[in-house]
Amino acid sequence: MPRLDALLWDVDGTLAETERDGHRVAFNQAFEACGLPWRWDEARYGELLRVTGGKERLHHDIDARADASRDPVERARLVDELHATKNVFYAEIVGQGGIALRKGVRELIDECRDRGVRAGIVTTTSRSNVDALLRAHLGERWAGGFAVVLCGEDVAHKKPSPEAYLRALRELRIGPLQAIAIEDSPAGATAARIAGVPVVVARSAYFAEAAVEGAIAVGPGLGTREGWTPALRREPAPAGRVRLDDVLAWRSRGQ
Repeated sequence: MPRLDALLWDVDGTLAETERDGHRVAFNQAFEACGLPWRWDEARYGELLRVTGGKERLHHDIDARADASRDPVERARLVDELHATKNVFYAEIVGQGGIALRKGVRELIDECRDRGVRAGIVTTTSRSNVDALLRAHLGERWAGGFAVVLCGEDVAHKKPSPEAYLRALRELRIGPLQAIAIEDSPAGATAARIAGVPVVVARSAYFAEAAVEGAIAVGPGLGTREGWTPALRREPAPAGRVRLDDVLAWRSRGQ
């Protein structure tokens, strides 16, 4: 087994519960700001998450709305306006402390750094959204802590396409088995798996029951040792979190 060189992080749902507590709320604020009566409740937004990408979700939703323009130019303009407005509201939510990192995330990032394992961001959300979240939690120079940062603007095809992961591997100059991906969704797990990167799935609120194939481990979150498959060694209370050695053990077992 080659030495682990990099842990590659998805963002939305993986680093933080951004979808439920951030993007959905910000989309609704954008609808209101643009004078539209549309609203996405938690159930509808969960359905829309089957479509990867914010603009793509807007197009998908508008297709089903009788009160939306049928003109493709007008529709594209509206999607651009809504998405840009949503990003402004999202940054405000994050900047006001409205979205915490998921438990165990910061600790695992720090542990990897201390042990010489690089961190990378591999997401298909927009760069402005990544910057808003990580600036709030890691500071102005957050990008310096990541060996690669790939966002939605950097790829032609979003997850479950493996494009983002393949590009990350090229930029890091490593093979797929020298990395591990941390994802929360079936689409993200599929993208990593097609690229040949072993993937750990820390389920998020919207994908708590979703079927996931090909992951080396699946569990409820990095902040707990309970509920993982394969199971982790039990520890005295408090149970603790997932550690780098656990991730390495899953990788060895999964290959």
